[in-house]
Amino acid sequence: MNRLAIDLGSSETKIYIPGCGVVLKEATCIAVEEIVEAGEKRLSVKACGDKARALSGRAAFGTHIVNPVFEGDIVHPNLAVCLLEYFLDKVEITKRKARKAEVLFILPCGSKPEIKEKYKRLADDCGFGAVYFTITPFAAVLGHNVGINESTPMFCIDIGYGITNIAALSQDGLISGINVNLGGGNIDVHLIDEIAENHNLKIGTLTAERIKNKVGSLLHDDNKMSVVDGRQVDGGAPASLAINSSQVYGIITTYIDKILEYASLVMSKLPAEVASGIVRGGIFLSGGVMKMDGLAEYISEKLKISVNLPEEPQLAAVIGAGTILSNDGLFERLATE
Repeated sequence: MNRLAIDLGSSETKIYIPGCGVVLKEATCIAVEEIVEAGEKRLSVKACGDKARALSGRAAFGTHIVNPVFEGDIVHPNLAVCLLEYFLDKVEITKRKARKAEVLFILPCGSKPEIKEKYKRLADDCGFGAVYFTITPFAAVLGHNVGINESTPMFCIDIGYGITNIAALSQDGLISGINVNLGGGNIDVHLIDEIAENHNLKIGTLTAERIKNKVGSLLHDDNKMSVVDGRQVDGGAPASLAINSSQVYGIITTYIDKILEYASLVMSKLPAEVASGIVRGGIFLSGGVMKMDGLAEYISEKLKISVNLPEEPQLAAVIGAGTILSNDGLFERLATE
């Protein structure tokens, strides 16, 4: 039976197939048009994935850009099915192949049973033969290409777009963990509000994300700069603004510091032996936000613990889930129905 891992994130979806690696990384969004026929409204799909994301802020009247997944929860089940079927078609997973396949979904730490049920219905609607689950911390740590053993506890901080997972774990299972509704999306929204309020410039979500990715930095001496376009809040005329790293530093640290408060809280409640093991092994970092310059060093300095950062932190969880799929022993321990 074929296996594949799916990380259905608030911002991006990644798919991993053993033997092939990461075969898809696209935006978790769908563009729909509202159509009225015989007095009844219905939604027509116009674009999916990256094509839908490209329409954000530019869509025609009556077209809406929808994210079917929010903070690990499937909030628009029918649209989630359409989107996942589109992705499966792109990676050549036909209905026939899906019926003979096992899918491993990556869920946030502490996901409620009703969220699992939504994913099971999604898998059923997409025709998968069997569905399993693992949690982000296990997958993310394995994405560092390290082993998880019983004697050495590990600590993971995975900062995604809509949710952050913080957990201590070992091969025996989850020792302690939480998920918090903080991530890169909060930074984007704050950037939009800050620029509108202090610079009289209205920008869209894609522009805010570009600012975060291009000039966002937690290096004290960094001064990257970018020119962003938008429209004036007052008159609506097109306008531009030059923005640098120092101007967004405070916005970024507002959310990173809050996440680190939660991480410190989790650590403070760990048994002494577990805490000492974590100090020796360091913190395992993952998630798209971890690509930001200086962030890993900032976390290490704030928590007074060394950190481990993979080459592609945004792919760590799905790569780790692929490791689970490729190892029957890991699959038996870390994949649950």
